[in-house]
Amino acid sequence: MAGKRLLNESCSDTDEPKEKRMRPKPSFASVIGQAVMVNYLYTALEPVLRKVVNEEVERSIGDRLRSFTRSPSLRIQAAEPEPSTLRLIFPKALSLPIFTGSKIVDEESNQLQVALVDTRGDQRAPVLLPNPIKVDIVVLDGDFPSGDRDNFTSEEFDRNIVRERTGKRPLLTGELSVTVRDGVASIGDIEFTDNSSWIRSRKFRIGAKVAQGSFQGVRIREAMTEAFVVKDHRGE
Repeated sequence: MAGKRLLNESCSDTDEPKEKRMRPKPSFASVIGQAVMVNYLYTALEPVLRKVVNEEVERSIGDRLRSFTRSPSLRIQAAEPEPSTLRLIFPKALSLPIFTGSKIVDEESNQLQVALVDTRGDQRAPVLLPNPIKVDIVVLDGDFPSGDRDNFTSEEFDRNIVRERTGKRPLLTGELSVTVRDGVASIGDIEFTDNSSWIRSRKFRIGAKVAQGSFQGVRIREAMTEAFVVKDHRGE
């Protein structure tokens, strides 16, 4: 009997590994099917996952930016550029009244002059640039600038330049381009060809501006005379 039990036990011991070895292995088709299924699930879920990740990143960045702007100590204030203190001026007033066809001179009956100055500290100190600059002489509307406003821009200045009426000669003739050397330039003979009665303000100003491309640097502010009436020479 003992021999029979030992025989049975040895048989059972040898049968157990056989069962493990005889387990069916997955077929090649099932492996391919599982791979296809995983790839399908990844392809289907990828846009959803990508959207969720993008939304979370954007939300996180937005929260950081809002906290940054709310913190006074972290705000960066952009420094505003200081206004230029260089400007053109007419040193002397005009001789009035002014008639069409008559030479325009200053109050001392001399040629008009235009000068370059530095207005820092409410002073008008002459400025000598390394190179000469070209200056254009123009006619302005007498209503410009409005009130006592002196902080006009170059664009506003250009918009208020007055041109001749249709079919008329150039409104101002003569030496309309001068060269500023050593801080000053004399303006040769200039005269009006038309009166000022046809514009709303009924007045003109004479202005001076740096010619385009003549100077590279800080803005040189434009010059202008007081507003005045130009009368027809027949009334002289």
